[in-house]
Amino acid sequence: MRRVVIIGNSGSGKSTLAHKLAKESGVATLDLDTIVWEPGKIAVPRAPEAAQADLDAFCNAHSDWIAEGCYGRLAEYALRWQPELIFVNPGEAACLANCRARPWEPHKYASKAEQDSKLKFLLNWVSDYYTRDGDMSLARHRAIFDAYSGPKREITRQ
Repeated sequence: MRRVVIIGNSGSGKSTLAHKLAKESGVATLDLDTIVWEPGKIAVPRAPEAAQADLDAFCNAHSDWIAEGCYGRLAEYALRWQPELIFVNPGEAACLANCRARPWEPHKYASKAEQDSKLKFLLNWVSDYYTRDGDMSLARHRAIFDAYSGPKREITRQ
């Protein structure tokens, strides 16, 4: 059985790694962005209970799966299935470069132009990861990683 939770900063390579692992093994993947935000809207959060219910449904529907995202609370919740935890942590410069080179994400934005109009905000968000507190911060991801007693690994290079 292969279950994996991937956490890290925006632009760290979480989605790329999830897609690579899924292609190799054929397992289902869940981008946590798709359950955290209201469909078709930018930065409009769903109720936390609704996101958690969708995560439950996904994890229970598949014997093997990969869930990835920057949401500490949901990632920590998914650890109840005893997956491998992967913390993708290549550093700020790599995350910023990846964001600048990011291809269009049609599941998040109506067009590449719309996505590019949000780049400045994203770059600031990526840089703030290292100093902010809260669910989507380096401090929170580090605490989750350090506390997890199941299988885990930290990736610091791309």
